Amino acid sequence: MTDSTSAIDILLAPFHQFGVNLGLERIQALLAALGSPHQSVPIIHVAGTNGKGSVCAYLSSMLSAAGYKVGRYTSPHLVDWNERICIDNQPIPTDVALETIDRVIAAISPTTPTPTQFEIVTAAMWLYFAQSRVDIAVIEVGLGGRLDATNVCESPLATIITSISLEHWQQLGDTIAKITWEKAGILKPNCPAIIGTLPPDAVAVVTERIAALNCPTTWVKPAVTTETSLAPSALPWVESGGIRFPLTLLGKMQLTNSAIAIATIERLRQAGWEISDAAIVSGMANTQWLGRIQSTTWDGHQLLIDGAHNTAAAIALRQYIDTLNTPISWVMGMLSTKAHLEIFRALLRPGDRLYLVPVPGHSSAAPATLADLARSICADLSIDTYPDLITGLTAAIDTATNTHQLVVCGSLYLIGDFLKLKRSIDLDTRSD
Repeated sequence: MTDSTSAIDILLAPFHQFGVNLGLERIQALLAALGSPHQSVPIIHVAGTNGKGSVCAYLSSMLSAAGYKVGRYTSPHLVDWNERICIDNQPIPTDVALETIDRVIAAISPTTPTPTQFEIVTAAMWLYFAQSRVDIAVIEVGLGGRLDATNVCESPLATIITSISLEHWQQLGDTIAKITWEKAGILKPNCPAIIGTLPPDAVAVVTERIAALNCPTTWVKPAVTTETSLAPSALPWVESGGIRFPLTLLGKMQLTNSAIAIATIERLRQAGWEISDAAIVSGMANTQWLGRIQSTTWDGHQLLIDGAHNTAAAIALRQYIDTLNTPISWVMGMLSTKAHLEIFRALLRPGDRLYLVPVPGHSSAAPATLADLARSICADLSIDTYPDLITGLTAAIDTATNTHQLVVCGSLYLIGDFLKLKRSIDLDTRSD
């Protein structure tokens, strides 16, 4: 654990007990006590099942390239709390984060319900962005949309729904239509809406909402690949909205995510924001987003890391994996609340190897239980369980051959743990 994460964790620890508790009353009261900082921050609001983080990364990178001071709020963090709150891609300094969170906690009224941990951090984000006088902020919904703590702005510059699939049904509802209704709760009267590729049931709900709210709407089509270099390190070039740009993030789903970002920028340009084609190309070329089909190394071995924490994300990862034409050594851990069977069906193929580990610090599915489930759907599979990520990774590397690609996935929290361990090892190596 890094010093910054430890200090912020200690400060936020008393609020962890309140868990996930959707609703706007607590955050509205807290922001009012802080002087309503959210009212001075122009925002782009981003909801959806998958793709939210990538779209936020694209948008903030392009807007920064255009010369604007850009706030970005995303969750969860992978390594440090500071990652959630950035200005021009730089995380909030730890001392500023602690001071800002202290101010938020001090503003809590003893006569009102206690805010959740996410609401505390969200209020700190608004306060930091307002005090820093950002020109614009790109805000990712935490969970759902309608009752999410980020949903407090009456007139966002644009609202985005990236994708819809079954997730968080415990809080949002057990059908696509119910989940879409919650996510479409970020749409506001007369405010532009940019909508990604959605299933038919979701399209019906969104169409009804945008008609009722009179939202100028862009239904986005995926970008089209225009050029792919044979050089392994070269970026593919794609086109969307008449603009050609390099695509830094991997996976077929980035054709849609990047097009959503481009369509949003076009809405801003129509509203008078000065964002040149050159800034768009530069911003896209410099976009980075950790833990999403990311190539990295461990102990000198190449591997891929990806959250793949729900069925749609697992399908997207498998689509990319299929382009590699190789069996996979999966190092996987999943939370107990996830759709384990559907994720396994999306990812696993005969000839693969599966190394199951727990997700530390969270409600993890038991590796032994996952092993039984994996065997029931893919008999021709080598499966082992391990007590922790390092042990599982070591075993996967020890049995690796040139025929298998190593992939760590199943939970963003597991990816965060991997990155923490890697950072610690890299720091120790440099200090030797």
